[in-house]
Amino acid sequence: MLVPLLTAIHVTTIVLWIGGVAFVTIIIFPMLLKMEDSFEKVMMFQRVENKFAKQARFYAWTAGITGGILLYMTGQYNALFTMNTIGVTVMLIVWLVYILVLTFEKRVFKVLFSQPEKLDAAKIFVRLNAFHWVVLGLSLAAVFIGVWAGHGGSFK
Repeated sequence: MLVPLLTAIHVTTIVLWIGGVAFVTIIIFPMLLKMEDSFEKVMMFQRVENKFAKQARFYAWTAGITGGILLYMTGQYNALFTMNTIGVTVMLIVWLVYILVLTFEKRVFKVLFSQPEKLDAAKIFVRLNAFHWVVLGLSLAAVFIGVWAGHGGSFK
């Protein structure tokens, strides 16, 4: 009874989390990249980022906690980093990347945007956009591999 409930919470949280990352990557960043005014670009980014970062932290920790409990309850933690649980292993690695990013993002943004007079917003946002595409790609790969492996797919 608890495993299906935790799985439902886990998957729903992942959908909200990756959906948010996809929205920021596919909708928000192209809008920002088209903006001419650097100050306006930074302000819009900070408004969106401040709102989504709180949600992303909640989703990431909820996914991590439920995922950890599920690993323990199902005994899959014994097989981590093996081909038998490649989907779970990839998901764990992607989760760790997200936790690191979400933990240190405020410090990184403070450095990036600390000297407005030296700010090259165009370059910064091109790099942030590229980073978001990488993170989104890793996230979707983790979902794909997790679902594929969980439903009988094999690398053997």
